[in-house]
Amino acid sequence: MNLLAYLDPGSGSVLLQALLGGVAALAITGKLWWARLLMFLRIREAPTRSEPDSEQAPDESEHRQTP
Repeated sequence: MNLLAYLDPGSGSVLLQALLGGVAALAITGKLWWARLLMFLRIREAPTRSEPDSEQAPDESEHRQTP
């Protein structure tokens, strides 16, 4: 059986992009799960959330003067 197959540069680019995207997704997923594992084993403390400032910027509508 003689099979003639051809991949043009555009196809190779898409395949390379999919491969690199998969590697990046695996790296981020692994990083997140590793952090959760360390927090579960109490090796690392969970990050604390800071409270929002009580002094918020005033609303612009309060400072507008109507003609």
